[in-house]
Amino acid sequence: MIASLTGVLKTKNPTEILIDVNGVGYSVTIPLSTYEKLGEVGSNLTLLTHLHVREDAMQLFGFASPEERFFFKLLITVNGIGPKIAQGILSGITVTDLKQHIAHENISALTAIPGVGRKTAERLIIELRDKIGKMDTPSLGSIPLQDEDGDLRQEALLALTSLGYNRPIAEKALRQVFTETKGEKLSLQDLIKRALRTSSTL
Repeated sequence: MIASLTGVLKTKNPTEILIDVNGVGYSVTIPLSTYEKLGEVGSNLTLLTHLHVREDAMQLFGFASPEERFFFKLLITVNGIGPKIAQGILSGITVTDLKQHIAHENISALTAIPGVGRKTAERLIIELRDKIGKMDTPSLGSIPLQDEDGDLRQEALLALTSLGYNRPIAEKALRQVFTETKGEKLSLQDLIKRALRTSSTL
């Protein structure tokens, strides 16, 4: 089992990165929360990983913190939640907030997460409430980005489509977010989270 990777960051986008480890390139799928903590391309990094094995494929998921990886593993134990949905959940909410919503049985807050319906929210509470009570999760912050709107929009669009959203809907959601936040400086994480919330109403 590949538990971690240490190497050079060769390429990055909000949902996938390439790490060169002694000449071997590893493609790693990541949630948005991890993307926000990455350094520049060409920098050294260590990433915690989880190798998801299916009959037809193997996919490597990477995380910036033990809490993210632990919660990802918890999420995929829940009936109906696979790795892609778990990745989407961690891209739309911090581990701290997700833990609190489950612990307090806040169904309305959980169903506000893109991709989580009422039945999934109920399963999260029933199956994870006792387990997360043993976690001590620090707050996870976001790193503001200085990209121009065009670059920021393209990265956000790539992230949304990689998470399974229809491109026209994703573009419409991003346009609406930019209209509503005109003049504000948004981080990539904030932009994608707002777009995820907006897309659910389109």
